[in-house]
Amino acid sequence: MKKVCSIIGIILSFFIIYFLDISFFSWFNIAGIKPNLFIVLVLVTGLFGGKKVGLIVGIIIGLYLDILIGKSVGFTSILLMIIGFASGFFVKTFSKNSKILIIIAVITSTVFFEITTYIYNIIKFKGIFEFYIFFKILFIEIIFNSLLTIILYPTIQKSGDFLEDVFKKNNISSHYF
Repeated sequence: MKKVCSIIGIILSFFIIYFLDISFFSWFNIAGIKPNLFIVLVLVTGLFGGKKVGLIVGIIIGLYLDILIGKSVGFTSILLMIIGFASGFFVKTFSKNSKILIIIAVITSTVFFEITTYIYNIIKFKGIFEFYIFFKILFIEIIFNSLLTIILYPTIQKSGDFLEDVFKKNNISSHYF
């Protein structure tokens, strides 16, 4: 029952972020740049739920975003899958109670996502690398994602603890015969 509730919570979080992205952040942006809270959602899911959960959530959210918004199906899902898996992979060496480490993880994931997306778009559309514009977009998105992570940290921590309890709990029965 807890797994069903946590899956419903992840789905609701996705739709809340999606509707914030298409409505609220359309008019509340910095220089036309919106935050990418999907990166934060997949990162937190991988950190607290583990590699498998982060990978699955990254693929599903990425495919959904590719179908709705993307220019090519599969690319965003691969990037979010890597972020989800990597965040679950570093769980053992990562203190999830440290706000600074979570912000550093958000910054690292945002940089990875944006650089990879930019390189992919340059190759696909045969564009030129515009250093100033790219780093301006990257810097603003990093600031935006970091600020929203700081603001949402109590919610992230509570939902993350719940995910960790559900997905990482040992289901070993200790009956003695």
